Amino acid sequence: MTPDEFQTLFDVSRETLGRLETYAALLRQWQKTINLVAPKTLDDLWLRHFADSAQLVRLVPTSTRQLVDLGSGGGFPGLVLAILLAEREPPAAQPVKVLLIESDLRKSAFLREVARQTRIAVDIMSSRIESITNSDSVDSADVITSRALAPLPRLLALSSPLWGQDTTGLFLKGRTAEQEVAEAHRDWSFEYVLEPSMTERDARIVMIRKLKRKKEG
Repeated sequence: MTPDEFQTLFDVSRETLGRLETYAALLRQWQKTINLVAPKTLDDLWLRHFADSAQLVRLVPTSTRQLVDLGSGGGFPGLVLAILLAEREPPAAQPVKVLLIESDLRKSAFLREVARQTRIAVDIMSSRIESITNSDSVDSADVITSRALAPLPRLLALSSPLWGQDTTGLFLKGRTAEQEVAEAHRDWSFEYVLEPSMTERDARIVMIRKLKRKKEG
């Protein structure tokens, strides 16, 4: 996928495309010293990482004010979504607050540099997810996202303190999505939809709402 094909597919402005081009250049530069993405995916960066992340934007409710991305790594999907959501918000509306949680200090430094050069306002916390979600420093989120961080049961356990009554979880998963949902249902009650991935035939987006821990016994 080329930048122009990405722009057509997601109908983004030239300004947004320019920000993503800056992002791509920085990723290629930093990748030489930090393993931000699998090296074999660099040649197809716009499909494997940018489009894969951007496909979630259509599932983010228009009422969203707080989005939390778990284990952001190189910024996928959270930073890509922050860039796209900055375009979607009307000038008079309250912008979506995006929080990226990434424990690796070098990756956090990369995220800050991309945010600085693209002039995108995001919050970045360089801590383990457990230390943040189990503290009072983060309110419940409207949307929680993650990609390639952990199996779904673990993701739900990690993120459960951030869930409110109307929270939506958007998790990018591979061919094991249905199995992970079944395993998660052992301990959790939730509504879910498996959305087809736009970038990989066997992959799925697991969209979860109404999360509650099942009572023991």
